[in-house]
Amino acid sequence: MKKYSVLLAALFAAAAFSAPAQADKLRIATEGAYAPFNYIDASGKPGGFDVDLALALCEKMQAECEIVTQDWDGIIPGLQARRYDAISASMSVTPDRQKVVAFTKPIYKNLLAFVAAKGKEFPVDKAGLKGKTLGAQRATIAAQYLEDNLSDTVNVKLYSTQDSAYLDLAAGRLDGMVSDKFPAYGWLQTDAGKGFEFKGGDIDIDDRIGIALRKEDTELLERFNQAIDEVLADGTYQKINEKYFPFSIY
Repeated sequence: MKKYSVLLAALFAAAAFSAPAQADKLRIATEGAYAPFNYIDASGKPGGFDVDLALALCEKMQAECEIVTQDWDGIIPGLQARRYDAISASMSVTPDRQKVVAFTKPIYKNLLAFVAAKGKEFPVDKAGLKGKTLGAQRATIAAQYLEDNLSDTVNVKLYSTQDSAYLDLAAGRLDGMVSDKFPAYGWLQTDAGKGFEFKGGDIDIDDRIGIALRKEDTELLERFNQAIDEVLADGTYQKINEKYFPFSIY
């Protein structure tokens, strides 16, 4: 009887450990401060491309999903602490992140770009940027690009959110910034961003964006990947894309 009880306990523990892969209810985290990919709307709810796509994938998986917000710096630790089951927050797939989380197949390709004031000369080579103060959001590909390629030439200023970097740029406390191109495109369409523009060409660093999950949740990863294939095939992805951008980001 004791052995049987131990066996039952082990089976229940295994089932609990693998529950997210089979669950009909999932919690998905986003940042809520990276428009138009994720933000808090006028009603106080999370919205944006990342949120719409996550909900579309949940519908394909026949899962009931709750979208929750989490500050960027703690978003991977929160996943590992099992506060939610996945991250849909425009997260770049990098070797360092792949050591601690698993990623779905790419949901879009990211480009970087310089942003600075309209009408002002802004050469984007090292000689032209020497001594300037450039900003980016901390712990992002844009920040990594600045630190890896220009930290010996420019003053790098990093921010906890993309919105904070935009505020300093608009206030003149930055000469320019490096940003993911698509969220910057959205900001340039706003009143706050109308005095700014992209400078130079796209910076293509072969950056792919995926949804992050815990490494052990392999069945849930397969379900997400299948759902991604389905939204791409039936036009759902294209409709979400067109809601936010007049061009394809896939």
